[in-house]
Amino acid sequence: MSIWLVTGCAGFIGSHLVEALTDRGDEVVGVDAFTDYYSRDLKALNIGHANDTDNFTAVAGDLTALELDSLLAGVDGVFHLAAQPGVRGSWGETFSTYLRDNVLATQRLFEAAAKRQLRVVFASSSSIYGNAETYPTPETTRPMPISPYGVTKLACEQLAETYASSLGLDFCALRYFTVYGPRQRPDMAFARICRALVTGASFRVFGTGEQSRDVTYVGDAVSATVAAMHGGLPGRAYNVGGGVETSLREVIELSQRLTGKRLNVESASVAVGDVRRTSADTTLIRQDFGWKAETSLEEGLAAQIDWVSHAICGLGRRPQSVTSG
Repeated sequence: MSIWLVTGCAGFIGSHLVEALTDRGDEVVGVDAFTDYYSRDLKALNIGHANDTDNFTAVAGDLTALELDSLLAGVDGVFHLAAQPGVRGSWGETFSTYLRDNVLATQRLFEAAAKRQLRVVFASSSSIYGNAETYPTPETTRPMPISPYGVTKLACEQLAETYASSLGLDFCALRYFTVYGPRQRPDMAFARICRALVTGASFRVFGTGEQSRDVTYVGDAVSATVAAMHGGLPGRAYNVGGGVETSLREVIELSQRLTGKRLNVESASVAVGDVRRTSADTTLIRQDFGWKAETSLEEGLAAQIDWVSHAICGLGRRPQSVTSG
């Protein structure tokens, strides 16, 4: 049995990671600041299952203020998923929040982990690539973020490299490509589509709907995250992509087919900082520790629709579960 620290434990990916670790018998200390980016009630729902187990301890606190050395005492490694998310919200005066919650919080955690010689697997993002030069995009592609959020994620990767070279930090970074599934943040496109279809509300499309993303089911993202703790090579960044590049228009059509409902679509201009396309080259992660996505878009989207119907909209349906290898 191992003991892990998971930051951002009440978030979308973090809560699934906590469940994966506790379900296999490990102990987890989870930290979350419960910021107001979205409802605290949703975050409480995310970790409801984990709170019912004996091997999960939740700590409510801000990584920029917590005393980290004692928090890390006794743990075997750190999964660092805490961050202020969102491309569109990272412009203007709110950028100071991204600097604090992404860059400063991560710098403090890296320093504390380096002192205790703990491995850190941390969440980066495909946003560091911007409108990439090559598709599918390998990790060697020159980073060119086009949003302040992407800049903060790239800064965290560079901080990790700095702490590795100067203080011996053992880390690997995971560049997640559009993770979706049950508990997805309510501001993300898949979540908004599902909710609009279930409730009859409208869905706003930014741009033509032809923009495409490499999408990754949350169970697959979690299996990559867990595997990276022992299988990822020190100092490497890995793309975590589902291998399914799909346009927003195609996602809407599939969602309509799965629900048997018609989506009420509103049009809006392209949002500043949104990239045209993402596509992950996952050769490196398959080569280094054999990870690949297992969940089809149809399976994963069906599970998300079921979860929205049952857990969010209270329609009494039993959520599906999708098991990823």
